[in-house]
Amino acid sequence: MRSKTLAMTSVIAAGLGVAFALPTALAQSTTPHPAAATAPAAAPTAPKLHAAMRSLWHGHIVATRDYALAVHAGNKANEKKAADAVVANAKQISDAVAGFYGKDAGDGLLKLLGGHWGGVKALTDAAKGKNAGAEDKAVGELASNAGQIAKFLAGANPNWKESDLQSALIAHAGHHKTQVDLMMTNAPKAKQDAAWTDMQHHMDAVADALAGGIAKQFPDKAN
Repeated sequence: MRSKTLAMTSVIAAGLGVAFALPTALAQSTTPHPAAATAPAAAPTAPKLHAAMRSLWHGHIVATRDYALAVHAGNKANEKKAADAVVANAKQISDAVAGFYGKDAGDGLLKLLGGHWGGVKALTDAAKGKNAGAEDKAVGELASNAGQIAKFLAGANPNWKESDLQSALIAHAGHHKTQVDLMMTNAPKAKQDAAWTDMQHHMDAVADALAGGIAKQFPDKAN
C-alpha cells in the first residue's frame, strides 16, 4: 500500500511540476484570482469569454471546497447543498462548451466532469475517514479522468495540446488532495489559506488556457 501511495504522490507531483512549466496561459499559474488581486498583465483577446470561463471554473473549486468544509464539520445538509452546487456548476460548464461545439460535446464533457466530481467526492470522504486506501484509489481515478478530459478537449480544439491539458488537470487534482488533507488534519489556517490561494491561481490559468483556445478557434463567436 505504501508503494502505491508513493506512486500516486509521484503522479501528482509530476503533474504539478509540468503544469507550472507550461507555456502561455497555463504558465501563469501564479496569477492571482481577480477577486483577490490584479489581472494578468497580457490582455486576453476575448475578455468576456476569459472572464466567464474563470467564473465558471472558480465556481467548481468553490463548490467542492464547500463540500469539503461541510464534510469536515459533519454537516449533512450543507454536504448535500454543496454537492448539488457542484453538479449545477458542471452543467453550466458543459452548456458553455455546447455553445461552441454542440450538444453532444456538452453532454460528453458533462459525463467526464461527473467522473471528476466522483473522484473529488471520494477523495474528500476518504480523507475525512482517514482511509488511506480509499484516498489512493480516488487519486488514481482522478488521474485517469484527467487523461480522459484532456483527450476529449484536445480532440475538439487543435489549439489545446493533450499532454499540457493532462498535466494541468492532474495538478488540479493535486490541489484538491492538498486542500482536503490540510482541512481534515486541522492544519494551521495560514497553511490552508495559502493552499486555497494556490488552487485559485492554478484554476485561473487553466480557465485562461481554455478560453484562449476557444478564442483562436472561434474568433468571431468568442467576441
